Amino acid sequence: VQLQASGGGLVQAGGSLKLSCAASGRTLSRETVGWFRQAPGKEREFVGGIRWSGGNKFYASAVKGRFTISRNNAESTVYLQMNSLKPEDTAVYYCGASGLSLIMSEIGNFARYNYWGQGTLVTVSS
Repeated sequence: VQLQASGGGLVQAGGSLKLSCAASGRTLSRETVGWFRQAPGKEREFVGGIRWSGGNKFYASAVKGRFTISRNNAESTVYLQMNSLKPEDTAVYYCGASGLSLIMSEIGNFARYNYWGQGTLVTVSS
């Protein structure tokens, strides 16, 4: 699976951005697709994820209520709609895909993802 993340940019606090993660190489069926982010000097952290089979969605507490994950089955694309952005949301955002569907306790663990996109930078100015 090849992943292509896009949609990052510069936005003011309170604004919105929509990131895309397009998968190619095979049709997604049982994978879990996750969004992670990494700010300078910090570890990569889980943002949210979706199980392709069933469509269950999961969010980190820091973004719950502000970020929404959706998908386009036909295009094997996952979106991350980010609203009410804060300066602390500034980071490089990565999408990853697991080989198989992940259980809830695994979804936030980046080591469980086998494939990664190149990352897209989101900068939120105050």
